[in-house]
Amino acid sequence: MSVSSAAKKQQFRAVGSTAMMKVAVMGISGFIGILTTRMIISNFGTEAYAQYGLLVSLGSLLPFADLGVGTAVITAVAASRNPAEDDVVRRTVLTAFRIVLLSTVVISLGAVTLTALGLWRPLLGDAMTADGEWPAMVVMIVFAIGVPFGIGQCILVGLGRTTRQIANQFVVSPTMFLLVTLSVALAVPAGSWLAVYSYAANGLAGALCLWQAARLVRPQLRRVARQLLRPHEYPGLKVMDVAWPMLVQLVVLPFAMGSDRLMLSHLSGSPELVEYNLAAQLFGIILQTIAAAGVALWPVFAKNRATSTVQSPWQLCLLFGLGGLILAAGLCLVSPWVVAFVSDGKINLHPPLLLAFSAYVIVQAAKYPLGMYMTDVRGLRFQIGPIIAMVPLKIGLSLLLIPVLGAAGTVWSTALAVGLCQVLANVWWIRRDLDRRRAAVDEAQRVATAAHNSPSDNPAPMKGRDRTP
Repeated sequence: MSVSSAAKKQQFRAVGSTAMMKVAVMGISGFIGILTTRMIISNFGTEAYAQYGLLVSLGSLLPFADLGVGTAVITAVAASRNPAEDDVVRRTVLTAFRIVLLSTVVISLGAVTLTALGLWRPLLGDAMTADGEWPAMVVMIVFAIGVPFGIGQCILVGLGRTTRQIANQFVVSPTMFLLVTLSVALAVPAGSWLAVYSYAANGLAGALCLWQAARLVRPQLRRVARQLLRPHEYPGLKVMDVAWPMLVQLVVLPFAMGSDRLMLSHLSGSPELVEYNLAAQLFGIILQTIAAAGVALWPVFAKNRATSTVQSPWQLCLLFGLGGLILAAGLCLVSPWVVAFVSDGKINLHPPLLLAFSAYVIVQAAKYPLGMYMTDVRGLRFQIGPIIAMVPLKIGLSLLLIPVLGAAGTVWSTALAVGLCQVLANVWWIRRDLDRRRAAVDEAQRVATAAHNSPSDNPAPMKGRDRTP
């Protein structure tokens, strides 16, 4: 069964509304973030800003904190006709919470151990200040506490409420701005602790998502809360068949894509890291918008699989890539004025770095529809091999290009690695999967037609004198 034109229009509207909401949130949040960055650089200095960016990046190095169970939650909720009463949904969410709470404990203990052994500075490099050990520990503990809130975000995505999940992110930048403003007004020496504000603000957004998800699927989460610590009486469901392929990706991808700041800290030093931080912040607005629109496709493809509907992601891939190109080009055009205002004239973003980030944005944009198509078990398992191969490719290219191109070198290495090991590899797999699924649908229709036309379905002809005159 193929997707009707009306269904495609509905999908485009869903993606468009998600992207528009993200643009609105990121537009306001981005402006507030620019003011916050200016305040940090002006009042705490570029060294504090460099450490702030370094500690904020720790969260991106641990996207596997939920051990991949968010994938199972999204899939279960998206495939259910009535998530509020579905026993499969309840048991999936119950198992997910048990796993992420264990993850919270392990991350917190790991942060305390690194601090006790004095290993943060050797791990993070020279860009970390001498008094950054305790802030690094607190950052990771706050991050760990916020991990269970991610289940609420997964439920909203599975329900097709990605727009609401994005709207909750609006609280992050104002909260961060308020905390930094108070620190400046009260002359609090918070230069080493600024990243803690960021993680606390993100935790607040996660808590809002969990609260809203609980209302939308009530009384499911209330039941889960009562059953959470009684595993023998209320067993969960097996979720690792879907979670482990995603877990492998979440463990490997940070080393392939999120290690840029660490490599610059070790290979180039603070000036290149400062320039990278600012470019990553500006282009991150575009990347987050594209990511939000891409995630909105997850429940679409999940429902297609549940209803044996075949829909290729090629058109969406082209549209996302074109959108990434337009947004990146626009940012490059206005970057001289934006950068001068944000950094108070203390930082310049050079054209090679802008070009590298633009290429990375385009590749990432084209990748999202392909990745959302491949969120079933077969697709997730296939992606493991290319992603593992991407790690040595990315690191090797970074080692070669950073000494030559500086901060732009590590961005080019990431763009090339993603293009080869994710975009091209995923295209190859999806073409084969589309052929397989279409053949299965055609065979099912052929069998159904043959059964409908079978002679046994027709009444037997009348014999003898019982004939119609």
